[in-house]
Amino acid sequence: MPDTPDWAKAPILAIAIFATIFFTIAEMLKTRRSNPGAYEYRDTAASLLMGFGSLVAGLIYAGAHLAIILGAYELRLFNIGWTWWALIICFFAVDLRYYISHRLAHEHRLWWASHVAHHSSQHFNLSTALRQSWTDLFGIGFWVGLPLYFIGFPPAMVILFTGITAAYQIWVHTEQVKTIGPLEWILNTASHHRVHHATNPQYIDSNHGGFLIIWDRMFGTFVAEDESDPCQYGITSNLGTFNLARIALHEWIAMGQDVRKAQSLRDAFWYVFGAPGWTPDGSRETSRTMKEKWAREKWACDSETIVPAE
Repeated sequence: MPDTPDWAKAPILAIAIFATIFFTIAEMLKTRRSNPGAYEYRDTAASLLMGFGSLVAGLIYAGAHLAIILGAYELRLFNIGWTWWALIICFFAVDLRYYISHRLAHEHRLWWASHVAHHSSQHFNLSTALRQSWTDLFGIGFWVGLPLYFIGFPPAMVILFTGITAAYQIWVHTEQVKTIGPLEWILNTASHHRVHHATNPQYIDSNHGGFLIIWDRMFGTFVAEDESDPCQYGITSNLGTFNLARIALHEWIAMGQDVRKAQSLRDAFWYVFGAPGWTPDGSRETSRTMKEKWAREKWACDSETIVPAE
């Protein structure tokens, strides 16, 4: 395995977590008078505790993940070192990996069951960035990233850019930054990520990018924030509780209940791998049906406002 440069050994995520706590306190103080509803102390506590639980879970899973990573790297096709061109390619590859896995986590229930914890807050502030899953052993991101090790990118390089991508996304969980100008075309920003966390039908399941927003623009999942339609945060069926176990496990439990009552193996399969909300009879809405319904209603409303020419 190629030697890791000293500069690449910085504890990026640890620094980012402490910085997030500091800036979360600053944001709380800043919004206390101007927008007292931005923070709800029970919600904030739940986000911080979910973050702590995610760190503990990550340490538990780390051994298994590292063993799989090293096994994949042993079978690598190429010996890629710490060259400037490898760093550039790895950065884009890791960010594309994030986009793919994040999109899959929204489009398939098995992985949504893990990711939904992050979306469960009805508030959107810096503490929301720390509200992370406890069940990422089953998360899709790790598995989508395995080809990078088979190709031959050094594990430390992939882990470095994974950490940078994760650390970058902390700041986008805020309503305090409205726009960063032309960079909105390239980078994932607070505006783009507000859309991602919104449950408004036209916003749902959009803007999956990590560091960059270019993948969403390329693959048709980008939606711009519309000031005339403010983002409503949470999930389509909000939990109404700050119970940590329910936040972490509610969708796993619901999925198990659906599988248990399935009338066929086909139904059981789609309850697990279909879109969140899928049912055999279509009695529950999915993000696609919600978007389609919104588009029909918008078209009908726009048609009614057209004044015929005399």
